Amino acid sequence: MNTTELKNALLGGSYDERLTYIYGAEALDAQKARYAKAIDEFTALYGADRDAALYSVAGRSELSGNHTDHNFGCVIAASIDLDIIAVAAPRPDNTVRIKSEGFPEDIVDLDAFTEPRPERFDRSDALIAGVAAGFRTRGFAVGGFDAYTTSNVLKGSGISSSAAFEDMVGNIFSHLYNDGKVDNVEIAKLSQYAENKFFGKPCGLMDQVACAVGGIVAIDFADPSAPIIEKVDFDITAAGYHLCIVNTGGNHADLTDDYASIPKEMKSVAAHFGKSVLREVSREELLAAVPALRETVGDRAILRAFHFLDENVRVGKQKAALNSGDLDAFFENVIASGRSSFCYLQNVYTTQNTAEQGLSLALNLAESFLSDKRAAWRVHGGGFAGTIQAFVPTESVESFRTYMDAALGEGRCMVLRIRPVGAVKI
Repeated sequence: MNTTELKNALLGGSYDERLTYIYGAEALDAQKARYAKAIDEFTALYGADRDAALYSVAGRSELSGNHTDHNFGCVIAASIDLDIIAVAAPRPDNTVRIKSEGFPEDIVDLDAFTEPRPERFDRSDALIAGVAAGFRTRGFAVGGFDAYTTSNVLKGSGISSSAAFEDMVGNIFSHLYNDGKVDNVEIAKLSQYAENKFFGKPCGLMDQVACAVGGIVAIDFADPSAPIIEKVDFDITAAGYHLCIVNTGGNHADLTDDYASIPKEMKSVAAHFGKSVLREVSREELLAAVPALRETVGDRAILRAFHFLDENVRVGKQKAALNSGDLDAFFENVIASGRSSFCYLQNVYTTQNTAEQGLSLALNLAESFLSDKRAAWRVHGGGFAGTIQAFVPTESVESFRTYMDAALGEGRCMVLRIRPVGAVKI
């Protein structure tokens, strides 16, 4: 459809069932207005006569497994109802133009930008070029398109704005040039390739998989080329709880070195045993090697290695707890994960700026409010800045929101819904 027909179909109810499934009935009207506005913005930029379609990619919340994926560990993650949406139409050439709300337009010549360029690290055009290069290496087709995107996956908030953007580029390539046949796990892998090689960030694969696949998923990265992905059939809302993400106002910008230090130090411990990742090392081996490791890699690397090994065990316990409906065991391990992240992984604040400790403050506030309730709280996502996570009883959600917003700012506490799909064409 051209954009006029597309907007008429949207407002006329043609996508109501689809949007309700993704966002919930209570959000239908707001989402229709959001998509309609995006169509108007696309039309103003790229014309009304374009053969356009609508796309969505979820943000993600890490429920279990803090900094385990990059050392081939296990995680539990969920797609959430904060997402990036796009209106996109094919072009006859190999140029990609993406205008994201609030940012300058990215223009990428896919025939020219085919290799990583260090001077373009940390830039969104490099992600576009990287996803395209990844598609080509796997034998998939790519081509030009124009797109307008808007996102409520806040940058630097720990719900993976970069992964959602990468997955969106792959989602559009899949539907425009591969008949939608590139599955979402493959899109996630190619998105990680783009972030590692073209963006210059040594991330794991968890963010991209969680954004692309949808629902609650348990992921075992023992073989990262073929991760084992298991759907976990548990409804947090039906159990009487809401997943709340509290944005402390910190930003992940300029923290690449902090993030990179975690996999680097973990892998330095693994190298002591002649291994490439900690998944191949046992806790007993690590304990016996502590004296030697203190001389070579230092105490923080050892602590981070112990966190990895113990966190991997916790993930298994939490997956089993969710599958059996044992919320007490799940919450117990959520809190234990958070404490381990604070004490041993040490990703709750950056040593570059010890005056800013928004995550520490938010965790203290959450514990004060929730400690006498059947609830849980922990650092969320990569850490160092951004957000914490809390599982809050439904009857306490509004008072929790008010309490956290009063301390950290209006709108800081977001009450979320786990959505059933990840990367989709609407």
